[in-house]
Amino acid sequence: MADSLRDALRAPAPPVQLSRLDPRATPLAPGSKERTRDVMLAEGEKLAELQERLYAEGATGGRRRVLLLLQGMDTSGKGGVVSHVVGAVSPQGVEVTAFKRPTPEELRHSFLWRVRRAVPGPGIIGVFDRSHYEDVLIGRVRELAAPDVIERRYAEIVRFERQLADDDVTLVKCFLHISPWEQKERLLARLDDSAKRWKFNPGDLDERALWPAYQRAYEIALERTSTPANPWYVVPSDRKWYRNWAVGRLLLETLTELDPRLPEPTYDVAEQRDRLIEEHPIS
Repeated sequence: MADSLRDALRAPAPPVQLSRLDPRATPLAPGSKERTRDVMLAEGEKLAELQERLYAEGATGGRRRVLLLLQGMDTSGKGGVVSHVVGAVSPQGVEVTAFKRPTPEELRHSFLWRVRRAVPGPGIIGVFDRSHYEDVLIGRVRELAAPDVIERRYAEIVRFERQLADDDVTLVKCFLHISPWEQKERLLARLDDSAKRWKFNPGDLDERALWPAYQRAYEIALERTSTPANPWYVVPSDRKWYRNWAVGRLLLETLTELDPRLPEPTYDVAEQRDRLIEEHPIS
């Protein structure tokens, strides 16, 4: 049995076959849906404490930061993770970047240009809602780039992520693994709820028609870019409650291992305390 969730959800060695990974599985879940939610609340408090330490470390000269990278098919829950997991920590120490269709300016640069600009600063937990992987996923499926260009991008991504690790950026790469049946239910739910119809895009159905091609594109991306230093985690995401707990737990395990420390004060604590006690009343 895996010792940690990171071990349990680490992407398998090639060849990766997503059809063999159950999107409804709940590895290492604390228990039922209700029990897991209770545990998630408690773990969220621990995560918030560690994030505060990381932020304090960065504010006083530390270099370390964490980057949570979320990829998955439409409705897999990237936004839900941001709300339920990242929302548990102080927004002061979090930066969320949602990568949309590249702008004309971005298209004039390397595909990694806009990504480099969004890398979080010291002490920050950064979140990428989609990422540089779009350029080897949509690019491959929609044939937006030549095959040899796509091949070069895998190597560029591995090199880029190695540079991030060398620069004290800890990556947590999560592929939110959802089934086509669950996606269908979530898309129907959007259409059936007037408050959620704004989330529906008819283009989602066009992308859904290419499901097998996207699954293969994800398999290749996982095979080519999951490394010992920057592994991928395949998070079963048909059950929202498990998905949210799992991503939060992956972050918690990562920050626990980093063990950020609050900086020691550079002043005499007793002296400053005496000054406050002895000060004259403020009129």
